[in-house]
Amino acid sequence: MSVQPHNHSHLGDIPNQTVRRLALSLVITLLFVFVEIIAGLVGNSLALLTDAAHNFTDVLALGLSWFAVRLAGRSAHAKKTFGYHRAGILAALFNSTSLVVIALGIFYEAYQRLVAPPEVRATLLIGVGTIAVLVNIGTALLIRRGSEQDLNLRSAFLHLMGDVLSTVGAVLAGILILFTGWNWLDPLVSVLIGVLILWSAWGIVREAIDILMEAAPADIDLERMVKDIRAVEGVQGVHDLHVWSINQGMRSLSAHLVTRDIPISQGTVIQMEVNRLLAQRYKIFHATLQLECQACGMPPELYCDLNGSDHRHS
Repeated sequence: MSVQPHNHSHLGDIPNQTVRRLALSLVITLLFVFVEIIAGLVGNSLALLTDAAHNFTDVLALGLSWFAVRLAGRSAHAKKTFGYHRAGILAALFNSTSLVVIALGIFYEAYQRLVAPPEVRATLLIGVGTIAVLVNIGTALLIRRGSEQDLNLRSAFLHLMGDVLSTVGAVLAGILILFTGWNWLDPLVSVLIGVLILWSAWGIVREAIDILMEAAPADIDLERMVKDIRAVEGVQGVHDLHVWSINQGMRSLSAHLVTRDIPISQGTVIQMEVNRLLAQRYKIFHATLQLECQACGMPPELYCDLNGSDHRHS
């Protein structure tokens, strides 16, 4: 027997404002990519070409995030009973992985230019880089709202914020080259940009993989949760516990609760109290709770073994 909370407002409809903001950021970023490519070729600046390449991955990231947000708004059906909410996680994993590939390419090209630094037109680097900073800050702010709770939006936001810092680095390199003539500063800045990209991408990759592997949310203390559930009046034990995330902001739980041999009406009260506890303390709004009496003789394992040895649960 299980009780599901009836308020599924957290599933929501398609967030139209987010879709529009992503689309606007995509168009602005794409237009600026062409500007930076032309400026980088004319000025012979790897930092600008690097930033243009990174901006192009932003275009791909924003486009994929835009599509994932629209896809996540589709309703659940017989073949997708959880709907399409994992689309955003797949988009985040792709976006962050693409950052790693771009960073490796940057390291290779930077090495070539450190060995034989070409002459860089510093004034062009400074001018275009300054415009890039303003453009990247504007597009990043467009999609910042909601990125704290949405891994898909956060991956796109990190793409754009990486551009902000990298273009600041390009401008500083241009200023130093202008006064010193040290052209090797241009590829050196590119290396620093690559390190920044790898650092920002790793956190997204790790969290996306955890969600896809059904890992328990990192901020939930399962031992504390079990103690809290057992403290609910009428609960005498907990086993077969599973806690996972559908996406970064949507958590699910299933568990077997051991009780006395009580009527269904009393069991419903226990389930409601546990559901309230999970929602208030752990932000879990989708819980499936199965009640069992002590006389049922069910096994005591807290975490269910799914490797074939638990056929007795069927």
